[in-house]
Formats: sequence, structure tokens, C-alpha cells
Amino acid sequence: MREFLVEITTTVPEGAGQEEVDRRRAAEAVRAAELAATGRLARLWRPVGELRSIGVWRAADEEELHEKVLGTLPLRPWMTLAVTPLESHPNDPGRADATR
Repeated sequence: MREFLVEITTTVPEGAGQEEVDRRRAAEAVRAAELAATGRLARLWRPVGELRSIGVWRAADEEELHEKVLGTLPLRPWMTLAVTPLESHPNDPGRADATR
């Protein structure tokens, strides 16, 4: 699987009821846990003081990432995404093939 850096900004649309927001957020937590358990969501951060998320997500390619991974998130209709495909850097100390 390839890795992607995904920056997510979620904006609740005007007029969305609190019940719907709460329902989607709860479902989002469940779905994120499922994606993490299958290795699709590797890491997720929230920058201090900001209402956005930055994460490392995995999929076979960008099409699969959008359709079968990010597209399954309950909050996806309210999200703006910035996706950057990643590849290992030769100096990455976490590389599986790095010699120590």
C-alpha cells in the first residue's frame, strides 16, 4: 500500500442540526477506528489550536484512497481535503530497509 499525507478541514454546513452533527461525529470515530484496525489510517494529528487534522493514510492508489477509504467517512461530505502522495526518503530513520 502507498502512503498519503492528508490534510482535512471539516466545516459543518449552516443549518445542520446538533443531533446530526453529533451522530456523524460519533460514526466518524467508529469508522476511523475500523480504518486504523485495517491499516488504512496510520497516524492522525490535530495541530494545536486548529480545527483541522493531518494524517497518514494508506491505499493502493489515490483513486482507492478517495473512493474506498476517505469516501467512507461519515463527515466526508463536509470535508475539504489536501492529499499528498508520499514515498520513503533515503535518509528516513524509520525505513524498513535502512541499515543501522
